Amino acid sequence: MAYKQVILIRQDLKLPKGKAAAQAAHAAVEAALRSDKELVKRWRNEGMAKIVVKVADEKELLAFNQKAKDAGLITTVITDAGRTVVEPGTRTCMAAGPDEEERLDALFGGLKLY
Repeated sequence: MAYKQVILIRQDLKLPKGKAAAQAAHAAVEAALRSDKELVKRWRNEGMAKIVVKVADEKELLAFNQKAKDAGLITTVITDAGRTVVEPGTRTCMAAGPDEEERLDALFGGLKLY
């Protein structure tokens, strides 16, 4: 069984690379901290695979978050504090997992890589 984590980043915000990386890191860590310890252990033992993909906007981000939650996946949506690039309260990205690769691919497999 293979494990991974998927991170979705909004494209409409046109985040600078460093900001996008920081937001993705926030999402990855927060989702991992919320996840089942045994799943995290298996994922870590495999090298902690992460796939970063793009969504068009906040509406699509939240729709994917809800689909993932409905499928029983652990998710997190990152809301920015607004100190640098975006307004306070802007939802920038989300993460799902770590979980079984097949479960994540069923929901996010059609999204383009970031």
